[in-house]
Amino acid sequence: MFPSAAASPLRTLAAGQALAEKNSNRVEGKGTPAQAWALIGDFCGIKAWHPAIASCELSEKDGSKLRTLTTKDGGKFVEKLVKWDDQNTSYTYQILESPLPVENYVSTIKVEEDDEPGKVAITWSSTFDPKGVKPEAARKAVADVYLAGLLALKAKLKGK
Repeated sequence: MFPSAAASPLRTLAAGQALAEKNSNRVEGKGTPAQAWALIGDFCGIKAWHPAIASCELSEKDGSKLRTLTTKDGGKFVEKLVKWDDQNTSYTYQILESPLPVENYVSTIKVEEDDEPGKVAITWSSTFDPKGVKPEAARKAVADVYLAGLLALKAKLKGK
């Protein structure tokens, strides 16, 4: 006789540990990785390319670099730099506070040469847990932020 599913240790483990949600968006644009990194490769430079960001202030806390973003509609994001990699043109950050319906959010933005000559690829990806909403709503909120920023970057690269 087989034990019931409710009594299965594997079932109990799976029920007690939710998997983090993931989101990844990518855009290709004209230019080189160096040109794209010149736009992206400043932790507070997001104010110059993301259409929703009105200002960015850098600070330090406990030896960590933080940025406080204020959106054009008054929202506030506090983000902590986790890893910076100029050589591989990427950085990873963690959201400490935000109006997004997420928690445990960690994100990486990366610039790479695209397969097509004369083009660059920018990927913005993250993992997070939904906070107070269904997973689909959390993924959509994050994807909307990413798409607005990535499309703005593509337009800026087009002008280069």
